[in-house]
Amino acid sequence: MSQRRRSKGPGPSQVSELVQFLLVKDQKKIPIKRADILKKVLPGYRDVSLEIISRASRTLEEVFGLQLVEIDTKHHVYILTSSLTRVQGENLHHRDNQPAKLGLLIVILSFIFMKGNSAKDGAVWEFLRRLRVYPGERHEVFGDAKKLVTEEFVRQKYLEITPIPMTDPPEFNYQWGPRAAKETSKRDILHFVAKIQGKDPSFWMSQYTEAEATP
Repeated sequence: MSQRRRSKGPGPSQVSELVQFLLVKDQKKIPIKRADILKKVLPGYRDVSLEIISRASRTLEEVFGLQLVEIDTKHHVYILTSSLTRVQGENLHHRDNQPAKLGLLIVILSFIFMKGNSAKDGAVWEFLRRLRVYPGERHEVFGDAKKLVTEEFVRQKYLEITPIPMTDPPEFNYQWGPRAAKETSKRDILHFVAKIQGKDPSFWMSQYTEAEATP
């Protein structure tokens, strides 16, 4: 069977994995080869790789304030450069000048909102594992990811984590904190998700109705 027949359609997980890969490379200021992207992140997605790269590029610009620039069109080599473009209406602060942390926070807030404004800790970390962010391992960009999510974001009031009664082992619910509700909106978050997945926000009718009704 040909490679073309084996290739799959792009999904949000491939876009997210590519974004994480590019962020790690950017931390080391290493130029990124398209061949490495295809080999390490998108094996089996060659036929739709340009679409995935394009969507990852949009995410980097909208969320992280970075532009993916092709500096060698012959060998298809990329670098990330700073961009002033932000999501329209996006007010979340760049604390400590760390846009990668901001991007991770937005991803978590999006997941919680799309799950009905509350998500169990197991579901949150399973989602983050798909983005190669593991609670027990040091991340090249975020450092101690579990401490960042469960302590720093909570201390900054972006997240609220509450224990679920009568669970053994203990389970926790993740919800938006009061600062998140002040600095962004469900409408902005839904538009972010829609851009990532290449759909209209009204595709998720329940979330769309809620977002439009929320000030």
